[in-house]
Amino acid sequence: MDTSPIRKAIESLETELGRAKALTTRRGSSKPPSKKQVEDVAQGLGRSLGLVLFASRDVQLLSKEKIEALRREMMSVRFDLSPESDFVNDGETDQTGETDQTGETDGEIEEEIGQDRITLDIGDVVLRIKYGKDDEFKSALSAFNSMIRDHMITSEWINEEGVIPILFNRLGTSKQNDRLTIIQILRSLASQNHGNKENMADAGYLTTLVKSLARHEEEQREAVGLLSSLSDVSGVRRRIGRVQGCIIMLVAILNGDDPIASGDAGSLLSALSSNTQNALHMAEAGYFKPLVHYLKEGSDMSKILMATALSRMELTDQRKSSLGSDGAIEPLVQMFQGGKLEAKQSALSALQSLSTLKENIQRLISIGIISSLLQLLFSVTSVLMTLREPASAILAKIAESDSILVNQEVAHQMLSLLNLSTPAVQNHLLQALNNIATHKSSSKVRTKMKENGAIQLLLPFLAHSNTKIRTGALDLLYTLSKDISEELTEQLVETNLSIIINVVLSSASEREKAAAVGILSNLPVSDKKVTDIFKKANLLPVLMSILCASPANLMPTTRLLEESIAGVFLRFTVPSDKKLQAFSVQQGVIPFLVKLLSSESLLTKSRAATSLSQLSQNTMSLKKTKTRWLCVPPSDVDFCEVHDCHCSVKGTFCLVKAGAIPKMVQVLESNEGYTDEAVLGALATLLQDETWENGSNYIVKVSGVQPFIKVLKQGTVKAQEKALWILERIFRVDAHRLEFGESAQVLLIDLAQKGDPKLKSVTAKVLAQLEVLQLQSSYF
Repeated sequence: MDTSPIRKAIESLETELGRAKALTTRRGSSKPPSKKQVEDVAQGLGRSLGLVLFASRDVQLLSKEKIEALRREMMSVRFDLSPESDFVNDGETDQTGETDQTGETDGEIEEEIGQDRITLDIGDVVLRIKYGKDDEFKSALSAFNSMIRDHMITSEWINEEGVIPILFNRLGTSKQNDRLTIIQILRSLASQNHGNKENMADAGYLTTLVKSLARHEEEQREAVGLLSSLSDVSGVRRRIGRVQGCIIMLVAILNGDDPIASGDAGSLLSALSSNTQNALHMAEAGYFKPLVHYLKEGSDMSKILMATALSRMELTDQRKSSLGSDGAIEPLVQMFQGGKLEAKQSALSALQSLSTLKENIQRLISIGIISSLLQLLFSVTSVLMTLREPASAILAKIAESDSILVNQEVAHQMLSLLNLSTPAVQNHLLQALNNIATHKSSSKVRTKMKENGAIQLLLPFLAHSNTKIRTGALDLLYTLSKDISEELTEQLVETNLSIIINVVLSSASEREKAAAVGILSNLPVSDKKVTDIFKKANLLPVLMSILCASPANLMPTTRLLEESIAGVFLRFTVPSDKKLQAFSVQQGVIPFLVKLLSSESLLTKSRAATSLSQLSQNTMSLKKTKTRWLCVPPSDVDFCEVHDCHCSVKGTFCLVKAGAIPKMVQVLESNEGYTDEAVLGALATLLQDETWENGSNYIVKVSGVQPFIKVLKQGTVKAQEKALWILERIFRVDAHRLEFGESAQVLLIDLAQKGDPKLKSVTAKVLAQLEVLQLQSSYF
């Protein structure tokens, strides 16, 4: 048990007793003690008794209650001077100022008592800080804070009494408001001299203080302020970065809303960043300026350390953006271009990570890294071979920006590298070439690639054992095939075509399938040899089964696959080949086409509508054929109100019986624009010379007229032309003209006055039907 507090309390009591004894000897002298002197001595004794009781609270003492009663009595003692009193009046004492028998003046005695009381009060406060609880502890902290502020405490006394360890010990166990006061006291002590700061540099103290960084805003502000002021002590800087979570919390405070705390956090982080490990911890927490500083101005080893660490970090796009804006990319490019092998390797790895962000790609292009990357890829120096993969990966990312098209030779250079590279580099080069070829403004580059033999160069990769390389070759071939369908057929011998078809039939990769079907959809529809190969491979049922397995919500790859399958369906529904149409319908293509009208893809809807239009063009001829050879009378359910006969989906390719017309009207009502021409073309097949009246009635029945009128307002010229042709047929029926003519009239007049000249004649014809124009009008 620590007995020093009890010993000090007893010493204080002995002192007060001695002072009281000295004072009583003056009672019979010519200058007796004043009332105030007696009161002060009595109260001093009371305080000393209180110290003894407090220090011995854990010790069994007899008569504690009596001692406490005596203490209270002495603390509250007051003397009332009367004329008969043995004590002199205070005023008399002050006036005389004479010395007593011991030679001391009254003022000297009072000063001595006052100094002793200060010593006693400080000791009392420290004891209460060390052992007090609740209000007693709180009042002791407040008193101690006042004493520091009034310069009543010396640094020597603080060291002797072990005040700083006491405060840090209580900091770890105190309540919020008390913690705040303790930290404020510690800040005051730290501001007095450097020695106090060094006494606070203990790792345990710093750990306790760091915990306050995660607490209430005011406590956090005081804690980070104290840590910042301590950071000029080397031991603090060395230890604080090792405290778990410290740097993460400092970065969070730096980015917080409290300007004072943020400023102190910034100062502290700046001080800590002199250590490279701390700089790395800051980067991991999202504060990159120290890391960038090392990349720019650090030693070669520091630069390599930072770049290597950067390449291994899991960076969000936001952090990649911060690194780019903080200036990390330029020094990394300089390391790659001018550094030794290890520097090049670490810089390229870091740049590969940063290049996945679009804005960083622009920074790489503006710095001029492309030529350096290509130069590396063409290098035959063996020590640089390990750098070719990250270099090609960065090129693939840079190629996502159309800024790369400034140099149109880049694509040709990459093509020439394909057969000279490892599979990993080939994969990245194929990605880069495909990225270049897919830019809207790259038509000249695609033409140049085809002229340089890109197709023949890619064909061997279609049978590559590496799935990534095979998919990359298919992707690029699909992109190039959009412009050269006839040339592609000439270059794709049956063997290559079979390889592509086999990918569709057997590949487990949806992306690979999508690219393969895309190539097949771009082959000329008129090439019957290709069609025969498709039929022989049983391609159509496979494509329909792929559609069945596709998810409802389209991802980009699934969308491409669906669009490409709809493109292949165009071949199997070409109107000039009724046998091929019949084959396709028997395979069940019409229900799939109707379903595709509800796709999320506009291209898919347009292609499905076109295929249905192609099938519907032959419905009337099939009606005549079926009627001629009909042996068994059909049921009334099969009767078609448009074609005025018994129709069926498989027998006459009837869009009415397929339920396609309401879905087409819905497509028009969605105001998507892109699909208008194809849908209107399909609906127009119901309004041919033999069926125009029945077709008009059916379109009115399914609410299809108003969508046609909307097309007049916002459709393309071709869509407007088809809508006018349909409306002209519908308005031939008096009832329809009366019902819809007025709503169409304003748009028709506007179209006649401001529309494309190609539409004037047919617009005037419809206006004449509505009796707005005379048939002799100059519009005709």
